[in-house]
Amino acid sequence: MFDLAITGGSIIDGKGRKAFPGDIGIRDGRITVVGKIRGRVSNRIPARGLAIAPGFIDIHGHSDYHLLVNPEAESKVHQGITTEVGGNCGYSAAPVSQELAGERRHAFPREFGIDHRWRTVSEYLARLKDEGISINFALLCGHNTVRASVIGGKAGPPRRSELNAMLAATELALDEGAVGISTGLAYAPASFADVSELVSLGALAAERRVMFSAHIRSEGKGLLEALDEFLTVGYETGASLEISHLKTMGKEHWHKLDSAFARIERARKSGIFLTADRYPYTAANTSLLSLLPGWALTGSTETIRARLEEPRTVRRLVKNLSSMHSGEDFWRNVVISQTLRKANRKWEGKDVISAAHGADPAAFVLEILRRDHLATSIHVFSMSEKNLARILKKPWVMIGSDSAVRSREGPLRRGIPHPRSFGTYPRVLGTFVREQKLMSLERAVQKMTSLPARKIGLKDRGSIRVGAWADLVVFSRDMVADRSLFHDPFRYPSGIEYVIINGRVVLSQGVHTGARPGRVITSRDIG
Repeated sequence: MFDLAITGGSIIDGKGRKAFPGDIGIRDGRITVVGKIRGRVSNRIPARGLAIAPGFIDIHGHSDYHLLVNPEAESKVHQGITTEVGGNCGYSAAPVSQELAGERRHAFPREFGIDHRWRTVSEYLARLKDEGISINFALLCGHNTVRASVIGGKAGPPRRSELNAMLAATELALDEGAVGISTGLAYAPASFADVSELVSLGALAAERRVMFSAHIRSEGKGLLEALDEFLTVGYETGASLEISHLKTMGKEHWHKLDSAFARIERARKSGIFLTADRYPYTAANTSLLSLLPGWALTGSTETIRARLEEPRTVRRLVKNLSSMHSGEDFWRNVVISQTLRKANRKWEGKDVISAAHGADPAAFVLEILRRDHLATSIHVFSMSEKNLARILKKPWVMIGSDSAVRSREGPLRRGIPHPRSFGTYPRVLGTFVREQKLMSLERAVQKMTSLPARKIGLKDRGSIRVGAWADLVVFSRDMVADRSLFHDPFRYPSGIEYVIINGRVVLSQGVHTGARPGRVITSRDIG
């Protein structure tokens, strides 16, 4: 007797092997048959003409808070994602000090309704379990969050006692369920860390046999130096390293990709378990605040905002910004994607030059940040399509959306989010596999399933085999496509027909069922 059977499809097992025809039988949330179904079936999904793959594992997500607003995880489910790894780029929902929790509570729109009563990883994960979620979710412990909780926005290296407190907090987070460590070296306060601090974190990751991911310090002018810094962690500690959203930002830096590849492949040959992830678009999405110089980002949110009220400091910042990001071409490629305050939404969708309407673009940037409590998001169009294809093709590069859960309705239908929130995985399958033939379908699915499962240490997810959890996506290889656009992003993809998570149907004929069978994956589930 089977709870669910998927019959007559083309099975892509996630390991890179050639697809083969067959059925899949599911009982008690796990796959019990791969081949030919015999026996009674409670529920049957006919998959003739469709592909059946393991559920996609988003190794680079940011849904820590958004899952509390939209536990159905609609934008993730609609593109075939069954598991997300959150807490990336050093920014995790926990562990968090009371002071930092207060800052974050004020950073969210009131309609989100997030009370932020948790402090520890165990409390946060318990909150997710109580809420009930549609997808599986695992959390990385964010270095930026831990550093801010222990020493605030202080620049420079921590004292020994402070570093020990940071390491103790990170170790406790791992004990309580975090599956790895992340850092965001392009963002304060991790931007104030030196390599010795990173090596200490890497040593902890190596000791606990978990991955250490990094949004490296620079992805443009200082790309190669930033790679060298992070690779030092691997050489000195042997930690499993993950380079978040590998890219070359800025046309003048596109040529550095060969040198970046050489460094990465040399490190891999030395024995470091080094991988990377990437989303299939040539525009980044980040905080407008990240464009400011480091000296302006020390201290608390209120301290930073107060600087933007001081005329003398503003003049200095305008001068700095104008020299760091010179020329109209740069500012035309920076598009305001989301603002916190309703009064500022008139600028959403406009590039900085158009929004500034004749004013100095650097001065305008500081003004909108001040008005928006520093919470403005931007798209930055600065990457090469050719380099993107070369990165995606590398066997050690996985697919990651670098996005948070979104919805076409409710409080998460805000701003103009990056299309990667809705279409990352269908875009790879449609544009780069079917249309451009950059790689085989089997290889692409492997980058979305068994490779991230291996990186995280998930034993029973990421492949289609007897005994594995029944996380599955059924899709049309001829119709799967990203439909989300930069100017009209709230569009779910085509071709994703069914999504099954832990044996339950969450997407049926392209419609979310409302089911919430997702599990919180913890450090006890990996190895």
